[in-house]
Amino acid sequence: MADATLLDQVKDPKNRADPYPIFARLRANPVSRQHDGTYVAATHAAVASLISDPRISSETLPPAKRPLTGNPFTDWVVKPIREHITDTHRPFIFRDPPDHDALRASVMHQFTRERVQAMRKRSDRLVADLLNEKCGAREIDIVDDLAYPLPVTVICELFGVPREDEPKFHGWATQLATALEPDSLDDDAVRAKNSRCFDAISAYMAELIAEKRRHPVDDMLSGLANESAPGIGRMGQYDLIATSILMLVAGHETTVNLIANSVLTLMRHPEALERLRAEPGWAPRVLEEVQRFDPPVQFRTRKALAEIEIDGITIPEGAPVVLLFAAAGRDPEAYAEPDRFDPDRHDNRHFGFGGSLHYCVGAPLARFETEAALAALAGRLRNPRLAGTPPYRPGAALRGPQHLRLAIDGIA
Repeated sequence: MADATLLDQVKDPKNRADPYPIFARLRANPVSRQHDGTYVAATHAAVASLISDPRISSETLPPAKRPLTGNPFTDWVVKPIREHITDTHRPFIFRDPPDHDALRASVMHQFTRERVQAMRKRSDRLVADLLNEKCGAREIDIVDDLAYPLPVTVICELFGVPREDEPKFHGWATQLATALEPDSLDDDAVRAKNSRCFDAISAYMAELIAEKRRHPVDDMLSGLANESAPGIGRMGQYDLIATSILMLVAGHETTVNLIANSVLTLMRHPEALERLRAEPGWAPRVLEEVQRFDPPVQFRTRKALAEIEIDGITIPEGAPVVLLFAAAGRDPEAYAEPDRFDPDRHDNRHFGFGGSLHYCVGAPLARFETEAALAALAGRLRNPRLAGTPPYRPGAALRGPQHLRLAIDGIA
């Protein structure tokens, strides 16, 4: 009989630094039912099967529930309208086909080759500038000094968000990322904070979209606001706001953790750091292995639309499902020596960027931002070593160090 509390242990902050022994126990059962009725897929085969199963839905967010204000007009007129809009215009990672497909296609239409290549070059320059600012320092916080400002600057420039407004997004993004944590769905206080946060960022984006329609420039938000994708048409106002919020929040959170997790892994494998210093072109292999070995997105939640039989378990219709990407990445049935960090491995079919219909649209950005950061850090940091044990962010689904301080002898 599987331990029905293992998912709770994964979510427990005391296990944040090393959840992998718990994942190993979960893999003893490809799919297991937890005490709260959640079904957890932990093996590579189970995750691969469910992530592409049309009976698995991404529409997992509960109905919007804004707190009462005490104002009758607001509570009985404005509040229901806002909640209806929120429920019917979710970000597309929380949508199923056909809505998901149309919104995603509109975004991909704006991810032109020219824009992506321009941001690749921009990432190299930004990394150099950020490290130049630390010249003469004897300590660097990889998160605050590089992993955070790099992807945030890239996504803000790509979307045409004024850089001086970025501090507003920091708090918004941190709060809204809690929507990916299963426990937040039933926490009224967290949901209330998320509602206030979503309303604030929505109001900001509505004003910015109006400005892009009056004075369009060559950025993604101007394109989404003014252009029609082939066969789809122009994105509606509320979907545009939700999509813009999604892209900006994702640009704040996941790549920050990917860079930090990668650097921490290299610090714990000095032979790999030395090789990267000698071979900067090895950075893509390092990145892909980190996505298997210690991914920033550890799991995602789903919902069963129908009864599903898998590995002798019946997942009932309506049941919550967790796809445990990080456990699948260490599955000995899928990888040779899965607990060994080996960027040269060839059997690396990881779920670091999700999969199937919901494969990460920002994967190209995350890849070249992280590659630029890793190659530059390996080449320029002199004698880097960990300065204490890194503290972790609160979340279990999006997992990474809150700070990653390195002592250094200087920056070349």
